[in-house]
Amino acid sequence: MLKVTPNPPDTDPVSPYENPDSKKLNDAAERALDHHFPPIKPKQPKRNGQLFSVCPDINTDALLANASEDSRSISAIAADLADDVEGPQRSVALAISRMADGVHLLVERMLDHLDEPEMAAILAKQSLTPSAR
Repeated sequence: MLKVTPNPPDTDPVSPYENPDSKKLNDAAERALDHHFPPIKPKQPKRNGQLFSVCPDINTDALLANASEDSRSISAIAADLADDVEGPQRSVALAISRMADGVHLLVERMLDHLDEPEMAAILAKQSLTPSAR
């Protein structure tokens, strides 16, 4: 009986990695594939119903500075709202503004304490211990 297709060619059972040149070629091919098709990064774990989160490696100065600015913004918004409303709503808006001002003062005091050498030593010590995170 005649076959329509020929037999496949005989291949040499030698591994492509036995020749040093083929190893270099394979490494170059792997680098090219990794460049054009980067490996898939593992997905970040889901949050537990949180809308916002804070990166774990942000330093304390940056966190407190942002908290200070946010409290100032809250105070400004509440004070502006107090100008537009009357009666009990005005009292609530002014109370929110004053509370935000108080939080701002507390955060600013903490930022002042961070500049002290004793606090800097404590924070440096905490950042070196693995249990601090």
